[in-house]
Formats: sequence, structure tokens, C-alpha cells
Amino acid sequence: MHTEVFRQGGIPLLDWRENLEFDGRGTLWVSHVTQHRVEGYAPDGSLKTSFPVNGPGGIRRGPDGMMYVNFGVNPLTSWLSGGGIMRFDPTAARPKPVKVVDGVSGINGLAIDAKGNFYLSGELATSIVKIRPDGTKDEKWTRAANVFGTNGLHIAGDQLYASVLTNAASPVVRIPLNDPAHHTTIANLSPNPLDIKLLDDLTTFDGNLIVTSFRDGELIQVNPATGRSCTLATGLRTPTSVRVARGFGEHSAQHALFVSEASGRILKVTIPRHGTG
Repeated sequence: MHTEVFRQGGIPLLDWRENLEFDGRGTLWVSHVTQHRVEGYAPDGSLKTSFPVNGPGGIRRGPDGMMYVNFGVNPLTSWLSGGGIMRFDPTAARPKPVKVVDGVSGINGLAIDAKGNFYLSGELATSIVKIRPDGTKDEKWTRAANVFGTNGLHIAGDQLYASVLTNAASPVVRIPLNDPAHHTTIANLSPNPLDIKLLDDLTTFDGNLIVTSFRDGELIQVNPATGRSCTLATGLRTPTSVRVARGFGEHSAQHALFVSEASGRILKVTIPRHGTG
């Protein structure tokens, strides 16, 4: 495993980069939650473009090829705009975000399924919120997905995976998209309650889940079938999100993971061979 700095940070916490996502067309999009902007980076690490969004958080590519980003995630400034989701065209020379969901407060993570439904997490929320493509809330689904304190969200097939921030056991939960009431905990990553890992975002890599531990500076690999886990990378500084490189120049989707940090850094973690956890 080799870790290198793709983009240097600034003052820790004040330069907090919260989330990242590849558009598959050569740009890495990053939400800079404390500087209130979304940034687009080229494969060589140069900044291609940026535009203002109040407190951007979870950012994901939709099935329509557009990019979606939560706004109002920064609790210090969320009162200015409320919370919701914005959409922007990643192919535009100067992207202009358009509000598509409004009036949802206390949000953080974002996932989008193949039908264009949105899923929103919140560290103090009693459930995961589902919003249909037309902007209406699916209240029945949300009531059934009653997992408190979720942070990172990731969809693989017909399953939604969530990391839980506010539980001392540091659980990773699986929620069937078509049957959310039957959500299950697949792994507890903190056997010692005094060793809460403060789990953040997660993704899939080679059939396993990769989860960020904000507190311990780790990438943790979890087998979703067995719940077995192992540490994939250490020595990170408050990692907030992890994604697999996709359509990003010479960065290989088979080996390259990109990580954002509250330190402001963006890292590239190269895995020469996949772990066995």
C-alpha cells in the first residue's frame, strides 16, 4: 500500500474537505465544506474549476450523468440557506448549481440509486431520508429505515450501506432498498466502546466495503457477506471520504483509492494487491 498527497491541505479543520466523487469524464469533484465551494480537479492535481455552494457535503454522480451535492451541511452556516440537494452539469466550463431538493436540515451523506432516488444521512437523524426524483419524500421508506446517526452512504446493487457515527460500537449497516425495515448490522468495528472510530464515508472496492475512520486515520476493509474486517491503510489525518478512481486519466480503478480529509488534503492510496479482510 502506498499513500501520496494528490492535493495539499491548509489549516486543519478550517480547510475541511468533506466528500468527493468522480464524474467518469476526467474530473474529481470535491466538496469543501468550510470554504463553501465545490472544486473540480484534473488527473494531474490541478484545479480546473470551482463554484460556491453553502456548506457542501455528500457529492455523487447520478444515473443521468449529472452531479448532485448536498448543501447546508456546515452547521455554522446552514441557517443561511437551509439544507437540500443541488445539481450541476460536470461537462460545463462553468458549472451552475441548481437547487433540486430544499427544506431538509441536519443532513450529511448522499447516495443515489439507479432510478434517481436520493438517500440522505444525518448524524442526529433518527432515520435515513429517501427523496424521490421529483423531490417528494418517501415517508414510508424513511420510517422503516430507522437507523440513528448515520454518516456515510453507499449503494451496491440493491443494498444501501451506511456507517453509523454516533454508536460506540462503530457499526456498518445494510439496508435493502426494497425492504428497508429489514436492515441489519453487518459489522461492529469498535469492540471496545471507549475506542469509537467515528466512521465517515464508505465505498466498495473489489467486492468489499472500504470505510473511513475519522478518529483513527484508517481505511477499514469489511467483507459485506461475513462481516470480517481488517485495516487496509493507516496514518491518514481525519479522513472524511473514500472513492475508487473512475475515468480519471492514468489513475487505475483496480488499484487507486482517493481520500478527502478534514486536514484539507486529498490523498491517493494505491493498493498493489487487494486485501483479504
